[in-house]
This record gives sequence, C-alpha cells and structure tokens, in this order.
Amino acid sequence: MTISRRRRSTFQTPLMNLRSSIRLVVLTALVLSLSSCAGFEIGKLNPLSWFGDDEVNPPAELVAIEQEVELIRQWSVNIGNGQGANYTEITPVLDGGLIFAASENGNIAAIEASSGDVIWRTRLDSPITGGVGAGEGLVMVGTEDAEIVVLDESTGEIKWAHAVSSEVLSPPQTNGDVVIAQTVDGKLLALDFSSGEQRWIYETTLPALTLRGTSTPVITPGGDVIAGFSNGTLIAVSADAGVLRWEERVAVPEGQYDIDRVIDVDGDLLLDGARVLASSYQGNLMAFDISTGRIVWGREASSYHGLEQGFGNIYYCDDKSYVTAIRDNTDDMVWENTDLEYREITAPTSISNFIAVADFEGYVHLLSQIDGRIVGRIQADKDGVRSNLLSANGRLYVYGNSGRLISYSIQ
Repeated sequence: MTISRRRRSTFQTPLMNLRSSIRLVVLTALVLSLSSCAGFEIGKLNPLSWFGDDEVNPPAELVAIEQEVELIRQWSVNIGNGQGANYTEITPVLDGGLIFAASENGNIAAIEASSGDVIWRTRLDSPITGGVGAGEGLVMVGTEDAEIVVLDESTGEIKWAHAVSSEVLSPPQTNGDVVIAQTVDGKLLALDFSSGEQRWIYETTLPALTLRGTSTPVITPGGDVIAGFSNGTLIAVSADAGVLRWEERVAVPEGQYDIDRVIDVDGDLLLDGARVLASSYQGNLMAFDISTGRIVWGREASSYHGLEQGFGNIYYCDDKSYVTAIRDNTDDMVWENTDLEYREITAPTSISNFIAVADFEGYVHLLSQIDGRIVGRIQADKDGVRSNLLSANGRLYVYGNSGRLISYSIQ
C-alpha cells in the first residue's frame, strides 16, 4: 500500500477545511500504525483521494501562453504499455545514437534516435520496474521479480540475468567491469560484467517511511560508485571491490512524526567534473567533492527529482512543482516559475536555450533559461508523462505513460 509523495504540504497546510482535517487525522493514524514496518514505502498517489472528493492541493490550471517556439514532431514509436498500471517510472536512455526504451509489461526496444527506425525488439517474461541503463555494449533493466536482466545492445539478445534481494526501480549502470544496481531495500551491489555473478554488496539501514523509488547510481571517472539512499545519505564506494570511500548527509531528519522525517535522496545525481550534486525530499540541494565527500556548496530545498545545468545555473523542480534556477555555487535565485504548481512535473531537461519539463496531463512545457517564462507547450500524451525527458542534438525525446516514444525538434 502506498501514500503520496508528491505533496509535502498535504500534511502541513494550516488552513485545511474541517473535512480535510478529519481525513488527515485518520490518514496520520493509519500511517503511524504502518510505520512500525521497516521500509514502509510512501508512493506517489495522493492519499486524500482514498476518501474521495477534491484534493487539498489541486494542480494549477494551465493558462494560455504566447507560443514563442514550437515543438515539431519528427517521429513516434510505440514501445508497449508504457508505465503500466503500477506506478513505475521507466526512463529511456541514449547511447551511441540509439535510444533504448522499455515498458512495464516487458517490452524492450532499440530505436535509431535520428530516424525512429526500430533496430530490435525483445520481450521479457517479467514486468519491468527499473531501467533503462545502457553502456559498454549492454542494455540493463530490473524486473518486478527482483532480477537484473542484461541484453546485448546490438541484437537485444539476453546475455544473463541475476536475482537480487528486492525490486530495482532505477537504471542499472556499468563501467565495463561491473554492473551496478540499487535495490529498494537499501542495498547497492555490483555484478560481474560478463557473468552476472555478485562481486560485492553495500547495505544501509532504511528509515520507517521512505518514498517509493531510488536515485540512479553514478560511476565516476576515477572508478568509484556514488549513490543516494532513503536515509538522506550519499556514499561513495570503489567500483571494483565495494570499499567505502566516504559517506555524507544530504539532509538530517527533523520533526516529531515519521512522515515529517522522510528525507529520501531519490532524484538522479548530477556528476559535474570534480563535484556530484544531489537533492533530497524535505532536505537540501548539495554539492560534494567526489574524491573526499567534502561539502562544496548547499542550500535548503525539497525535491525528489534530478538536477540540470545551463547558463551558469542549477535547475531543479521542488515538491510543489516549482521550477527554480539557482546561480551555481551561490545562494542567488535567478528565477522561479510557479505556473505549474502541483502538476507533478518531471525533472528539468536542458535543450538549446530552454528548460523542458512534462506534467501529469502529458503537456511538455518549454521555459526560457533566461527568465523562466513558459515560451512553448505541446501535449505529447493524454495519459501523462512520468519519465524524465531526453535531449540530444537539438532533439527532445518524450516517453509518455501510454508507451509512445516521440521525438521533437524545436522551431
């Protein structure tokens, strides 16, 4: 059973009406009764919808904009059932001019990024929950049956599969020596690149409540793996042996109740030269030295999305779906866009002079990197968009919840 992670203020709004307050008391009692179970996951569905009627924080209605730029569809390919009935967040990946995409019902496809031509398709027997990772000639996904499945990039042939301790909800990664995966029960593990045999495992302790999801581990050029966990920590271990290099906190839990103390590092990490940037829910946005773990820079923020860079700024989306630009290495806010409040937007993606995000109704919005104005919009998928957008060579790739992968150019 899951409860919402998309609206922190659902549990903190002081001006709720009486009916919502009564519901909140019931919900809090339910959460507290369940929180004694280790690793109880807070999902993404709005908890107040269990009781019917309207949500406490309804999404903002879209207002008309002046279309200064247009998104022109170049091609479209159906992958399968997309994100499926479960709340998965499967994001395609670009590697070597190909896009590798997967659907919840087990479909995996390789598509030529420039033309949309399908190179191969493979169907797994198990539903897919984590992916897609690609690199060093491999395509990697995690399944609902707690397996890492590795395929050949060129043919789609399954090379090996290996059971892990629990679900993998983020894309596995590889450096050509090991395949790295993070499981929802707080484990980071390395499997042999060729055989899939386990090389090492790192374990951490989960708090009573966590968000459903994990950030994607990153492998540094120096040969370390950096990963964020539900207890608000960021760790670095050696990729070859799993030896701990450093451990630092992105956030410290605060509050009387377990739900106030949720500080998951769920957004994808941003590797930037000698730094790695991470954000946490109800916590902070921080930059760390990848060699020592020393804090380089930080500010308060609440986000379970990944980060983006551009124009000397750091871009992030917070838990209210505000898009914010911060001047890198400073506390200066360049701009903040609140027009998409509570629209469950994706992580920001940079393309040309714009920042692109998509929302729960499937609209793709282009924001100016200069001042944050929405300057372009198109509805890509009426079923919504949860997976992060991809950008390369002036193209924007959108994977809708229905399973449609679309390539757009900007004019």
